[in-house]
Amino acid sequence: MRFPPSLLDEIRARLPVSDVVGRKVKLRRQGREFIGLSPFNAEKTPSFTVSDQKGFYHCFSSGKHGDIFRFLMETEGLSFPEAVERLAGDAGVPMPKPDAYSEKRERERAGLLDVAEAAAAFFERCLTEPGGARARDYLQERGVDRKIQQQFRIGYAPGGRHALKEHLGKLGIDNEAMAAAGLLITGSDVAVPFDRFRDRLIFPITNLQGRVIAFGGRALQADQQPKYLNSPESELFHKGRVLFNMTAARRAVQEKGTIVVAEGYMDVVALTRAGFANAVAPLGTALTEDQLALLWRVTDEPVLCFDGDAAGLRAAFRSADLALPGLKAGKSLRFAMLPEGMDPDDLLRADGPAAVAEVIGKAGPLADMLWTREVEAAPLDTPERRAAFEARLLETVRRIADERVRRHYGELFRDRLAQFFGRQSGVAGRGRRPAGASRQWQPPRGRKQFGQAGAGPAAGRASSDLVRRVASERRTLPRREAILMLALVNHPAFLADRAEMVAEMEISNRELADLRDALLDIVASPDIDAPELRRRLAGRGLESLVEKLEASWAASGRAEWWVDSGAASIDVEHAWDHTAALHHKLVTLHRELKAAEIALQAEPSDENLARLFDIQTQLANAEGTEALMEGFGQASGRSVRAF
Repeated sequence: MRFPPSLLDEIRARLPVSDVVGRKVKLRRQGREFIGLSPFNAEKTPSFTVSDQKGFYHCFSSGKHGDIFRFLMETEGLSFPEAVERLAGDAGVPMPKPDAYSEKRERERAGLLDVAEAAAAFFERCLTEPGGARARDYLQERGVDRKIQQQFRIGYAPGGRHALKEHLGKLGIDNEAMAAAGLLITGSDVAVPFDRFRDRLIFPITNLQGRVIAFGGRALQADQQPKYLNSPESELFHKGRVLFNMTAARRAVQEKGTIVVAEGYMDVVALTRAGFANAVAPLGTALTEDQLALLWRVTDEPVLCFDGDAAGLRAAFRSADLALPGLKAGKSLRFAMLPEGMDPDDLLRADGPAAVAEVIGKAGPLADMLWTREVEAAPLDTPERRAAFEARLLETVRRIADERVRRHYGELFRDRLAQFFGRQSGVAGRGRRPAGASRQWQPPRGRKQFGQAGAGPAAGRASSDLVRRVASERRTLPRREAILMLALVNHPAFLADRAEMVAEMEISNRELADLRDALLDIVASPDIDAPELRRRLAGRGLESLVEKLEASWAASGRAEWWVDSGAASIDVEHAWDHTAALHHKLVTLHRELKAAEIALQAEPSDENLARLFDIQTQLANAEGTEALMEGFGQASGRSVRAF
C-alpha cells in the first residue's frame, strides 16, 4: 500500500522522535538533543543521539540513522507499512481507507487468522488431555517443561482423521475456511476432507505481530513420514518469508545483541531452554533471501548455528553463498558449528547451557567460512590446483555487490593467499611445501580464525575437518557411546551377558574405548557388583572418567533414565539393545558415507551421486530414531514407552 507524503509528515509532526525512541532507550537531554546507550550495540558510553528538531536519530557506534518509522523497523523488525500503521495509531492519525478489493481481502485474512487461532487453542488443549500422553512423554524426555510448552504454545494433533475438523465445525467454521487456512486435506480425489495434522506434536507459527498463521507438526512415531510437516502456502503463510519464533526473538535482540538462527523447531526450543530467547529457525527449508533480509532488518550480524555433521556444514556453505550479494557495510553473518554429531539439544543435555553459550559465543565470521570451504574443496598440491583455488576465491569476491565490502574481501583473501602459499609482500616465492603436504594457513597473530584462535583448516582434504575441530575443542564425549558405557558401569550383570557384543562395538572415543576394555576385563571375574566394579575402575585411574559421564548425564536431565542403577533389568535390556543397534547402524552409515564421498570425487557419475544422496537420507532418517514398545518402563515404574 502506498502512503501519501502528507500522511507520513503528519505522523512525524505529532510524534517527536524522542518520544518514540524513549520507549526503548533511556534518553538524557544534552543541549537541543538527547543522548543514550545504543539500542543496536552493547556499550557503556552513550553514542546514540536523537534530535527532535531535525527529526532523526543517529547511532555513532553502528552507523544506523533514520526517522521514527526506520526506528521501529530496525528495533522490532516491522515492515514499513506495519511501522506506519503502528505509529499512525499512536499519533491518532486516521489511515487512508483501502479500496473495496483490499477491504474484502483484509476481511478474509482476519477470518483465517481466527481459524488458525481456534486450531492452536484446540491443539494446546489436546496436549493436556489423556490422548496427548505420548506427546507429553516425548516433551518430558526432551527436557521441555510446562513453562516452555506454554511459551511456544506447543500442542498435540490427535490421531483421528476428523478430530480438528469436527471441533472447528462446532464453532461454526466451514470446511472451505479450514482448507484455506491449510488445516484440511481436500481435492477432487478426496471424497471426504480430513485433518492435515494427525498424531503429531504441533508448533504454532506466528507472524511478526504474534498472530498464528500456520503450524509445524513433528511425527511421534519412528515410521511416520515426513518427520516434520508444515502448513501449505496460504493467504496467511509464505514459509520462505517467515521465521519460527521471530516475534519473541526480536524482543530479545536488545538484550542479546543478535539473533541465533538454528535449523529446526526443537533446536529453537533447546536454545531457548539454554537461555537464548533470541533463537529462530527457517521452516523446513534452507534460509531464503527474504528471511535473510528480515534478519538484517533486526540485527547486523545474525549467528547461524548448524548441527555438527556434513549436512550442517553444507547448509552453512549455502547460507554463506546466499549472503554474498546482500552484504553491506556492517551487515554480515557469523557461523557457529556444533560439535560433531550434535544438535543444540544434544549439546544442552550433554554439557549444559554453558556449553551452548560457548559455541555460539565463538561464532566465526563469514569470511572464514568462505575461506574454509574453498581451501578444503580440493587438493592444492600442484600449481594448476592452486590457481584454481585462487580463481574460486576471486569468483566468490565478485559475487559481492557492495563495492566497499567487495574491496575489503579482496584485500583479505589476497593477504591470506600470500601467507598460505608462502609468499612475502605479495611476490610469489618458491613455495617450501612438498607436493601433497597438508600445510595449514596460520592467521596473523592475535586474529581469531573460524571458531577458534588456532590454525586454520587443512588444505587438500576431500571432506571438511571444520566440525571435527570444533568437536575436539569442546572435548565432548560422543553422547550415545557415553550413555552405553555408563549403563554398563551401573549394571555389571547386564554387561556380563553382553560381553561379546560389547567387545565388538566400534567406539570412536579413546577414553571410552579404554573404559570398555577395562569393564570387559573386570567383569570376567565372578560376582562383580556395581560398587566393586567402581572400586576396581578407580584402581585403574578411571574414576574421573566415570564421574565425567555421570555429570554429563545429570546435566542432560537424566533423559535416558534407564541408565540409572535403579532401573529394572528388563528395561535396561530393551533400551541398551536398541541404543547399541542404532549406534552400530550409524557407525556403518558414516563409514559408507565416507566411501561414497571418495568414490564420487574419483568418479563424478550420476550413480555415485545417487549413492551418496541415498546414504545421507538413511542417516537423516536414522538419527534420533526412537523405539516405541508396549510395556517399556512399567517394570521401573515409568509411564513412557519411548526412548
